[in-house]
Parts: sequence; structure tokens; C-alpha cells
Amino acid sequence: MRALVISRPGQFEVETVPDPTLAPDELIVAPKAVGVCGTDLHILDGHFPPAVYPLIPGHEFAGEVVAVGNEVEGLSVGDRVAVDPSLFCGHCPYCRRQRGNLCVNWGAIGDTVNGAFAEYVPIPARNAYRLTEEMTWGAGALVEPLSCVVHGLRRLEMAAGSELLIIGAGTIGLLLLQSASRSGAAAVDVVDPAASRREIAKALGARTAAASIEELLDNRTIGYEYSIEATGVPAAATAAVAGLCRGGTMLVFGVAPAEARLPLSQFSVYNDEITVLGSMAVLNTFEPALRLMEAGAIQVDAMVTHTYALQDFSRAIEAVRAREGLKVQVDPSLC
Repeated sequence: MRALVISRPGQFEVETVPDPTLAPDELIVAPKAVGVCGTDLHILDGHFPPAVYPLIPGHEFAGEVVAVGNEVEGLSVGDRVAVDPSLFCGHCPYCRRQRGNLCVNWGAIGDTVNGAFAEYVPIPARNAYRLTEEMTWGAGALVEPLSCVVHGLRRLEMAAGSELLIIGAGTIGLLLLQSASRSGAAAVDVVDPAASRREIAKALGARTAAASIEELLDNRTIGYEYSIEATGVPAAATAAVAGLCRGGTMLVFGVAPAEARLPLSQFSVYNDEITVLGSMAVLNTFEPALRLMEAGAIQVDAMVTHTYALQDFSRAIEAVRAREGLKVQVDPSLC
């Protein structure tokens, strides 16, 4: 089969590799849509410590079941599925505390084992979620990042009728925006330096979309009850902190460099009763995310802006790095 192989940081190409073998409790899926994620860029650049090279990346995906292990029940060849890439060990202290996303032996399809930028990928059958015939492949591949968003919003626990500030109008920021009204937010304001993304944010439900946090705060008496940093850029975290009112809660969602530090005053955390939360990947939120997608909560046509063939993976990466459009996906079935 053909697959995109990262042989070492900074070096990748489409190669012919052996077809995957099928374990009794597994499926083999032919991916039809695979999202290019910021984590994929970190893996390409050698900045994702769990990755082991060589590696076939790709963890946001949906596809068709082409083979079924003899111990698998309830799924058949031809089924359309989205895949939760999470691989938790089940026996470490965190797994036993129902915190599998913090698993000591954490792994994920496409991050620590071979993934979906390939013609075929083996997956544990328990990780597959059947899609309706009406759902597009692109929507199916968006379920994984949406499941991360659902976990983040569960962590935030917004009170009904709240005002929310989101820093960043990329794919994640816009998924957060579209999901937030179902998690307590009465109004959502967004900050992004790109005018095109601000326009998309307003079209997708933002009350206001501004180029800077100062632009928003100049028109307010106090800051926001809740803020989310959705980019991983340190300056965005600064804006998310600055946007809080006293008693506010900030969610760190974006993946920042390990050396990045939050600009927090210890006195302000105490005196203003500031709460800071983190959100790491997925935790029992894939099915709720799929329900949101089925309910039409996400405007997929506005989100998926580029689709490339596997041999054009370098173009897909360039589009992501240049912030062209929004969600970039690859269809390994394209010639």
C-alpha cells in the first residue's frame, strides 16, 4: 500500500509499505478523509516526544471498513466509521482513576503507532464509531478534533448564560465557538489577527470578532467570565489572561512549546480568584462529539476548505503552515 512515512524529523515521503495485518480484535479501515492537525506539524518537526520514527501519521480520520477480525462483533465490511485514536493502557494509576487521557503509557493512532495517512490502517474495533450514510467523510474526520473540544468544554463547566472569550479563530477556535452555546455560553467573542477568519467567526455565531483583546476590553466595564486559549501561541495565552474578569476561568487548550510560561501574577490568582485549567486530548467524548455532528451543530462546509491527495501531502502541510483556509484534509483514496 501507499503511505506517508516520516523517517525522521523533517524528512517524509510517500512510500510503498507492506499492507497491515489484521488482529482478531481489530478492523482494517481504508481512510477517506484525514485531517492535518497541529500535532502532525509537531511530529514532522520532531517536537512531539511520544512519537517514534519511522511513523505514518494521521489521527483525525474517517473511512470504510475493509476487513474485520474474527473476534469483532457489531461491525462489518463496508461500514462507514470515524475513529477515536486514543490508546490507553487501562491499568496505570490514571486509567484506574478514569483519567485515561493522562495515561502513563499514553498512545494514539497516528501519534505513537502508524496512522491514517495511508491506504489502509489497522485499528482496535472498540475505537470505531459508525457514521450515518448522510454524514460526509470530511465531517467524520472532524469528529476527532470536535471530541477534544467537547472534553475542553466539559473541563470549563461554564454556567448557563455566561460570556466566553476565545483567542484564535482557526479550526479549533471555530469548533469551540460553534459548540459553546450548547455548553452554557450566552455570547461568544473571538480574537484573531486575520480579517478573513474574523469574518468566518462572525458568520458562525460570534457576537463580536476583533483583531486584539484591547479592542474588546475598551468597550467593556469588566473582562470575561471565561476565556479559552485555542492556538498554542504564547501571545494568545497572554491575551486570554488579560481578558478575564475577577473570578474568571481560563482554559489552556492550544498546544504550546514546553518552555512557554503563562503570564500570571501569583497575587492576582489569589486576590482575583482566577482559575486556570488545562485540556488534554480526548476523554470519553467521542460519542458526544459524534452526536453534536449528527445534530448539525458544526457547519462542516465552512470548516473543511482544502482536500489533497496523498501524493500532495507536502502541499497540504504548506497550506496549514501558511494558515490558508481552515481545516486541511487528505484523502488517501485519491490518485
